Amino acid sequence: MRRTSFTAVLLLSFAVAAYAVATYSLGPGAERLHPQMRAAFESHPIGIKTHIFASALALLLGPLQFSTRLRLKQPKLHRWLGRVYLGVAVAVGGAAGLYMSQYAFGGLLAKFGFAGLAVAWLFTGARAFMAARNRDFASHRRWMIRNFALTFAAVTLRLYLPPVFIFGLPFATSYAFIAWLCWVPNLLVAEWLAITTHNPSLERISTAHLKR
Repeated sequence: MRRTSFTAVLLLSFAVAAYAVATYSLGPGAERLHPQMRAAFESHPIGIKTHIFASALALLLGPLQFSTRLRLKQPKLHRWLGRVYLGVAVAVGGAAGLYMSQYAFGGLLAKFGFAGLAVAWLFTGARAFMAARNRDFASHRRWMIRNFALTFAAVTLRLYLPPVFIFGLPFATSYAFIAWLCWVPNLLVAEWLAITTHNPSLERISTAHLKR
């Protein structure tokens, strides 16, 4: 069950990373964007491309941080991938996302929703990094669960979009609510996972390997 879930998260993350780069970075799929959304992106190409490419990197690296095999057999690689994930992908992607949130399609509700996501993503990333620096790996793990749940908002956002078109819902209004729905439930699930998957014996094993 755990392996199936990990594989599903990995495949969804990779697929959305590729889709986002092709579409939201004004690549070959950009013609599918809403005209107002595309106009905002074209007016701020550096901001949107920085956000998209950094966030795509976060989607690619994030699942690997939860690979028990990688963490136990290649602790140095795990640490370096974690530094790139937090120090480059999350930090740069979050800062660019916060900047671009002021131009979000869907009105003030969407702007505040995406701004809240960016702030929460940066905050949980900073807490995960500080916990690792303090060698508090149990706390680091919990903050990483929260952080990747926010990274995964890029996936859940795209999962909410098809029903909008299938049922003919107003896109602008729906998108404003999706700006919140794509990450708030994720964070609630992350809190549940952080509590229910707490295993002191496994954390001691992981800590011993990470300290090598």
